[in-house]
Formats: sequence, structure tokens, C-alpha cells
Amino acid sequence: MTPADGIRPDPPAPRHTGRVLEPEPQIVCVDCGGRCFLLSHPPEDGLWEPGDIVAYRCEDCRDRWDLVLPDNDD
Repeated sequence: MTPADGIRPDPPAPRHTGRVLEPEPQIVCVDCGGRCFLLSHPPEDGLWEPGDIVAYRCEDCRDRWDLVLPDNDD
């Protein structure tokens, strides 16, 4: 079927690589060098996907960092 038929194709299924993708629980703050801890909770299904946004907060300067999980297929 084509969009001209008035029917939309199904969206592509998410890719699963066999590896479990999880954000680091702690990163180094780019501003002060302190420790940033993960604020984001796992998705409802428990599976992190490339492109998910995760938030961290620095315990020293209190800056917040929102990062995009990379696609590590390289």
C-alpha cells in the first residue's frame, strides 16, 4: 500500500542489537570536574534506546546536563 491509497505504512520497528544500552550512573562535570549523577529513570519497558535523553546533576556546582544516548554501532 502507498500513502496515495490513504493508508499509512507501519512505522519501522525499533532496532535491537543484542547489547543492552544503559546510561552511565555517574559522569564528570564539564564545568567544574565534579561528579554528576544520573537523574533520569529507565523507560517503562526498561529498555534504553539510542536517541533517548538522560539528565545528570553535578553534586558540586549543581549544573544539569541533558545528554543524548549515542548509537554505538561503530
